[in-house]
Amino acid sequence: MLSSHRLLRRFLCTASSSSTSSCPKPWLFIGLGNPGEKYQSTRHNVGFDMIDAFARSQLIPMTTVHCKALFGEGMVGGTPVLLAKPQTYMNLSGESMYDDMDLSCGVLRIQPKGGHGRHKGMKSVIYHFRGNREFGRLRIGIGRPPGQMDPKAFLLQKFNRTARERIDSALQEGVEILKTLVAKGLTECARSANMEQKYKHLRLQTLQE
Repeated sequence: MLSSHRLLRRFLCTASSSSTSSCPKPWLFIGLGNPGEKYQSTRHNVGFDMIDAFARSQLIPMTTVHCKALFGEGMVGGTPVLLAKPQTYMNLSGESMYDDMDLSCGVLRIQPKGGHGRHKGMKSVIYHFRGNREFGRLRIGIGRPPGQMDPKAFLLQKFNRTARERIDSALQEGVEILKTLVAKGLTECARSANMEQKYKHLRLQTLQE
């Protein structure tokens, strides 16, 4: 089994050999979720859904297993990209894009850095990065549980039709955000995407009132 560093080096060599010009620095996109049919299409796994949507849009097969994760590798506009879906459970994702209750369902937010915001998967990632929080993250809003519903039960539910439509639309928006990220960098991507998503958040709040 190749380590993540050897996998990345092998990919960079492949990318460089296919082009006469110097190869841009690669991007690694990791979607958080849980493996297994039990968790498919639930709120808990929108990070996996985001990776799958991006992989389909760029024709990147997710068929390689390395370091307890499913990997895909490809080129996006001449830039090498690695996609990963950790096959450890959410709270252990640091061993190897995530759902967020603090955002309305279907609203996205991209951040250059930050804390874990009580998200156990992100907390695990930061822990395994030895406390380093200097990495970008794409937050995918799933909304809050209704009434006194247990948040854990809410996370493990599938979306109703209206919420599913919002999430599917958000995933397509997320694909465009990630393409902008690769092309223009994190700062410019966050500036443009977050402004657009802010107005979307306000529209959804108005509909819910």
